[in-house]
Amino acid sequence: MNIKITGTGSYIPSTIEKNEDFYNHEFLNADGSKINSPNEVIVHKFKAITGIEERRYAKPELSNSDIAFYAAEKAIADAKIDKETLDYIIVAHNYGDIKHNTEQSDTVPSIASRVKHLLQIKNPKCVGYDLLFGCPGWIEGVIQANAFIKSGIAKRCLVIGSETLSRVVDKHDRDSMIYSDGAGAVIVEETEEEGGIISHETATFALDEAHFIYFGKTNKQESASQRKYIKMYGRKIYEFALTNVPLALKSCLDKSGYGIHDVKKILIHQANEKMDEAIINRFYKLYNMETPEGIMPMSINMLGNSSVATVPTLYDMILKGKLENQEIHKGDIIMFASVGAGMNINAIVYKH
Repeated sequence: MNIKITGTGSYIPSTIEKNEDFYNHEFLNADGSKINSPNEVIVHKFKAITGIEERRYAKPELSNSDIAFYAAEKAIADAKIDKETLDYIIVAHNYGDIKHNTEQSDTVPSIASRVKHLLQIKNPKCVGYDLLFGCPGWIEGVIQANAFIKSGIAKRCLVIGSETLSRVVDKHDRDSMIYSDGAGAVIVEETEEEGGIISHETATFALDEAHFIYFGKTNKQESASQRKYIKMYGRKIYEFALTNVPLALKSCLDKSGYGIHDVKKILIHQANEKMDEAIINRFYKLYNMETPEGIMPMSINMLGNSSVATVPTLYDMILKGKLENQEIHKGDIIMFASVGAGMNINAIVYKH
């Protein structure tokens, strides 16, 4: 028995927010002080570091559960399965449903229950639950689905990563330009086909690292609002990721029985272009190798950082021929990897 991804789907919002749209923002330092640079300079530096030119935002009438449902529908259709045969619906997210221009996160019922309702699945033995694991949530959901199937608890699972980060950003924080909305979904099931999930690795670092990404107040100090926003210590995250993610990738690959020369693609969480490039370069240096050209597909330049949605969306785009000069062929060894709030790291070696 092998455990494979048999269908993929994604939802990329239609609203495009370009870098130039941030020229009229009032960006402030964390202490509320003014930044002594014009916004054009701030945005130019941001693009040079992150690689982001534009990002996608969900339409005001759509919630996170809606876009998760859209991605799920496509994955179910792609796998050509009966939705009533799903044993689990696992939805990775971080902030639940947040209606446009509101402050409260809504997580009751769970996003998974809402997706099941929208899919109109009648089978009560199809169990839905949410997974809060920072940006690595979708990969962890796939690892959990793999465990359920291996143990005999399940045969077929729907795993979704969906987020509307545009609704938890502080518009006075330069980091707000990083975040975006999106959803990706896959069907994971047992199959007689060769390949599938070969090995996986997960770690949580929470002694000094637990609050590198957190919920905090707006940079506009005089604001009376009690609302909180996604915040991060960017430099600390960068150093943490460069130290720990390459080691996790190596551990995962070494467990798989495959070698570094077997790896055809590495689909890494689209957090920051420069950071992702540095991670992969360090990974290859652990094998005394230069990074092969084209090994790391990127979508961040046009989609931004949609947290749990970046990896499944990237995977779906490649398989559907929507990413230029990037292909995955049957039998290819690929790796999925992510890092995010927790601080959590995970990776999968997968034979397509």
